[in-house]
Amino acid sequence: MDQPYSMPATTLTDTGGNPFNLVTSTKKPVTLVFFGYTNCPDVCPTVMADVASALTKLDQPVRDQIQMLFITTDPSRDTGPVIRKYLDRFDPSFTGLTGSLASIKDVAKAVGVPVEGMQKLPSGGYEVGHGAQVIGFGKNDKANVLWLSDAAIGDLSHDFGKLVADNQ
Repeated sequence: MDQPYSMPATTLTDTGGNPFNLVTSTKKPVTLVFFGYTNCPDVCPTVMADVASALTKLDQPVRDQIQMLFITTDPSRDTGPVIRKYLDRFDPSFTGLTGSLASIKDVAKAVGVPVEGMQKLPSGGYEVGHGAQVIGFGKNDKANVLWLSDAAIGDLSHDFGKLVADNQ
């Protein structure tokens, strides 16, 4: 990335209903951020599974230096308990966040992720258009790297480990 993204100092709500500030509540040297939603039919569960798998390939001391944030793009359906149940399928250590759609869109825009809103389906439901990249922030709350949804698990694991090493 030419210009690093700065983590916005926005406060969202975690799955337990507690305030979570994106700057002050992220305590680990590396923070990974993904915007998605629990009813996503394809990309979101694939990305979350790939990130979880990549993290399992790291030695535990390295893994312990990484915090994964899942920020919903569908706060009307994704309540705290719904997000928690969804994330537990991938990795119980993942942090799920929600908030007002306006706040979520502001955070997404600040880190270069498009969130387009609802697209009605013939079934009567809807999908939420959003970018599918995982963004990697270092201990300085700057992101210099992102991974697209088709990144290989081995590449993710290697890069996550390097990001930790670079942020010691």
